Amino acid sequence: MRRLSLGGLLIGVHIVVVLTAVALVAAAAVSRLRHLSDQQALAQVALAGANAAQAISRSGEEALAAARLLGERPILARLLEQRDTTGLESFLEQFRRTSHLEGCSVSLDGAVIARSGRPYPPPDGGQAGGDRFFLRELEGSPLIMGASSVMRSAPGATVTTFLQLDGGFADGIASQVGLPVTILARHEAPAGRVGQRARVIEEVLASERPASERLGGEGVYVGIVPLRDPSGAVVGVVETELPLAGVAAALGDLVSSLILLAILVTVAAGLLSILVSRWLVRPIRALTRAAARIGGGDLATPVTPAPGAEMETLSASMEEMRGRLLQLTVELRRKQTEAEAVLVGIAEGVFAVDRERSIRYMNPQAAALLGVQAGEVIGRFCGDVLNPQGTGGTRPCEESCPILHARFGGSSRAAERLLLSGGGRPTVVITSAAPDTLEPRLHGGHAEDGWQFQVMRDETEVEATRRLRDVVLANISHEFRTPLTAQLASIELLRDRLAAMEAPEVLTLVLSLERGTLRLTQLIDNLLESVRIEAGRHSIRRGQVALDEVIEEAVEMTRPLIAQRSQALTVDLPYPFPAVTGDAPRLTQVFVNLLANANKFAPSGSSIAIGGATAPSEVTVWVEDEGPGLGSVPQGAFFARFVRAPAQDEDEEEPEQGGMGLGLSIVKAIVERHGGRVEARKASPGVTGTRMCVILPVERADEGSGR
Repeated sequence: MRRLSLGGLLIGVHIVVVLTAVALVAAAAVSRLRHLSDQQALAQVALAGANAAQAISRSGEEALAAARLLGERPILARLLEQRDTTGLESFLEQFRRTSHLEGCSVSLDGAVIARSGRPYPPPDGGQAGGDRFFLRELEGSPLIMGASSVMRSAPGATVTTFLQLDGGFADGIASQVGLPVTILARHEAPAGRVGQRARVIEEVLASERPASERLGGEGVYVGIVPLRDPSGAVVGVVETELPLAGVAAALGDLVSSLILLAILVTVAAGLLSILVSRWLVRPIRALTRAAARIGGGDLATPVTPAPGAEMETLSASMEEMRGRLLQLTVELRRKQTEAEAVLVGIAEGVFAVDRERSIRYMNPQAAALLGVQAGEVIGRFCGDVLNPQGTGGTRPCEESCPILHARFGGSSRAAERLLLSGGGRPTVVITSAAPDTLEPRLHGGHAEDGWQFQVMRDETEVEATRRLRDVVLANISHEFRTPLTAQLASIELLRDRLAAMEAPEVLTLVLSLERGTLRLTQLIDNLLESVRIEAGRHSIRRGQVALDEVIEEAVEMTRPLIAQRSQALTVDLPYPFPAVTGDAPRLTQVFVNLLANANKFAPSGSSIAIGGATAPSEVTVWVEDEGPGLGSVPQGAFFARFVRAPAQDEDEEEPEQGGMGLGLSIVKAIVERHGGRVEARKASPGVTGTRMCVILPVERADEGSGR
């Protein structure tokens, strides 16, 4: 009987194994892909629903912020005091359009006296206290989300803003989350849906928890998220959906690609098996002739083991050679390669010492860190080479040496500051292992003279970062403690002497509390803005902004601080002042920071001026004070983070509230996001002080107006 050749055996076995493996993998992959596609689609609609609910909540917060902003406008209080209904409605219409609201109104003692937009019903008494709320006009109409705020300057007056959660609003939310969005009221949600979708909505309303499900009958994946009012009650649901067709098409493409790949792999495996089998059979005859030479000690003869009928006469000689040669050479080469890769290839410094702590080996990374040549330090005491510095000018080589501690504890780790011959003072972390006494390491050495290895990592930059963190935290603690201490003192006086105090004294303490709160608010805003800038999330909204209104709001916010130091503030802007394109709250923060800086650095009783100038392509607004001036500080240093203004001479102290060095850096970041720039200049001729200029482009505002 003819025996099967080695080539035929390899080809047959290889093709059978590959076909079996490819078939099993393809079947498992298709099943897994279907399952993963369903999971991914459900996760996508669930995430889109959660994002849509968050977007609705953000819109409510924006409506509440708009109501509070409207309630703080001095012009609104003036018109309300004059009972100028026409002026009120005109002002509300302008504010509504600028703030992108569906409607807004002003009420006095519960009665609406002026409104703009659609005549939405007023909130009930429980909702008119200054928070968000939800309303419905008629059965079947969309939900109305509103916010109300009490006007502090007009007792009994309330401003209310409205947003209608209709199809247009849902389309705007859908453009943000990337999937179609439907907003339904609680009592209409189940009634407006049938089948599985109605069941899912009822489960969500019953459990008040979001859910997502695959609706095969409707051909969609649907996600349902409960919509809650500020009290936590569910007032409706937010529904997102993803068509099954898109997911099925993508899955079909993946399955087709997988099948095509399986066919190609099978064909390639068959061709490869033919080539490999021919390549393996060819050296068989040469191996038979080389067996005698290998058995005689000819180690240069290559050996290529392969199965087959021809290998039966060579098996004894091949096993003998493998036992005597391969085991020894492979093991030695493996150890040599591993040692070289570990000691030379790692990024950390490594050095080894003997029992006397004399250096016996040092890798290039350790030599570069210490600024020495590896060959020159062999045999020297490690403490003389590293020169660690302890407290009080002592070296830790005897009392806290990590090498000695590792000999008793198995391993140790210590952070040390070194003093190098070149004057450098790096901070390193040294990890020491127990001595290795298993093998001799030196030429002619003994096992008891084993080496002890240390890994050294440079942490100089990490230590500098920690120090900077401590300095920043100390500044933050100091800046927060000052206004809090003043507020606490005022509160204690009010608590102990309120009954016996006159109205002017109470007003003085309340003004002190207001100034402390304003200072804390500014510090917190600057910290949050700095974090957003550092994280790359410092974005602005684009809209037409009236700079004179922005400056007016900034002046109102900082007026208590300016009054505290008896400073005079003058505003002289050209008329008409062109509008710019940008983010009004961000620009308000710019001028609040500039006015706060001028307030701190200008002497008490001095003047602060706000002026402006226009040009065809840009508009300039400056804040000028009568402080110490620019001095010799470079232009760019004013706008760096955590940089505080230095004293002009040795006897001069910094301002009472030195700040954290964030205000001008935030000003620079916001203005540059608007396409503008900030410059620090000398004050007007004859005035000692500083003029901080904000230059903004006006082209976009002109183009956007269309007039």
